[in-house]
Amino acid sequence: MVIRPNGYAIWEKMQSALDRMFKETGHVNAYFPLFIPESYIRKEADHIEGFAPECAVVTHGGGEELTEKLYVRPTSETVIWASYKKWIQSYRDLPLLINQWANVVRWEMRTRLFLRTAEFLWQEGHTAHATPEEAQEEVLRMINVYTTFAEEYMALPVIMGRKTESEKFAGADETWCIEAMMQDRKALQAGTSHNLGQNFAKAFDCQFQTKEGKLEYVWATSWGVSTRLIGALIMAHSDDRGLVLPPKLASRQVAIVPILKGDKQAVAEKAHAVCANLKKNGIEAFVDDSEQNSPGWKFAEYELQGIPVRLEIGPRDLAANTCIAARRDTGEKQKFVLDETLPSTVTALLETIQESMFQRALDFREANTFEATSWNAFREHIEKGFVIAHWDGSEETETKIKEETKATIRVIPEAADFIDRHAINERGTCIVSGKPSKGKVVFAKAY
Repeated sequence: MVIRPNGYAIWEKMQSALDRMFKETGHVNAYFPLFIPESYIRKEADHIEGFAPECAVVTHGGGEELTEKLYVRPTSETVIWASYKKWIQSYRDLPLLINQWANVVRWEMRTRLFLRTAEFLWQEGHTAHATPEEAQEEVLRMINVYTTFAEEYMALPVIMGRKTESEKFAGADETWCIEAMMQDRKALQAGTSHNLGQNFAKAFDCQFQTKEGKLEYVWATSWGVSTRLIGALIMAHSDDRGLVLPPKLASRQVAIVPILKGDKQAVAEKAHAVCANLKKNGIEAFVDDSEQNSPGWKFAEYELQGIPVRLEIGPRDLAANTCIAARRDTGEKQKFVLDETLPSTVTALLETIQESMFQRALDFREANTFEATSWNAFREHIEKGFVIAHWDGSEETETKIKEETKATIRVIPEAADFIDRHAINERGTCIVSGKPSKGKVVFAKAY
């Protein structure tokens, strides 16, 4: 997969926001090797078993067969914990809060652009803690960071909660996730945070001396999101005319298109003056005053690129000291006055678009989320979107549902507002087995 400049600009905006949020929660960035010795990989049996089919392995280097195979990084737990063993000696060295921005390779059987590609970009956080309570706090802190990012930056409503035992990350004690609905009503896992317990610490013999002078294994977490978030943006918001980008993640927020008729120079000069005023006030604007393409072509092109706002300035607008503002998300147009209040007016419009995109996506999810109290109702509704239903907690029932409908348990919800709205924690009866259920879970077909 080649990510062209417009796509990479979206990733850079995501990186910038997330990196700031990570650092605000005390994390620092580092970088670890791409090639991982096979002996490291084999130290954590559950982990490698989960990733083995997707691993790319280097057997030759420098024209010779290697004495030890090297795995191309599918994820970095093993190589990072080999380092943590050297760095952590005492409780004074904890917590260790490190994030890495990197690429990884997974030999996917069926690729899908942005969602599942052989190589992709991501960030992976890896932390070490003195107590299980601290590790769990970290797991929840980071899944809440992802929730905030998805909803406030991507305008993407998500359901936060836990994965079932069969759906959790290989080598983890527990996996938390955020799940989003795409416009085809399928689910997409948009971020995960894992409580690794002491599994990797024991595999790599990473112990620390407690305040009481005892030796204990450290407690670990890992968490990450990837360029699949770009795929999420496309599938959640865009339409048949092209991308629809939330203003907070659009590298170019306002396209100014002068209608070059009559006094072309005056119109162009006004467009550039407006642009300078917007940029001075923190709005990422640009002017397209080229004459090789018509205004109509430019309108279509910037709609295709998903630029949130388009300003049109022609000779009549110049005479009236106004411009036409067009919203990409709804297509609505309105007149703005070309004076010193324009930056605040455009800023308010961008904020409205951001909020409107989130609300539209939330309304869509709620309209396509169904409650099922019987197996027949479940089978009917699962073809239409998310289904909330009682589950008896057994892997046997989970497997039966997956085999018969291709739907999986996406998340056991933990977000208070979602729990209250859908009475998630009320006891009931499993829709498949008829056995007692401690609460409801969210089912869906997924990418």
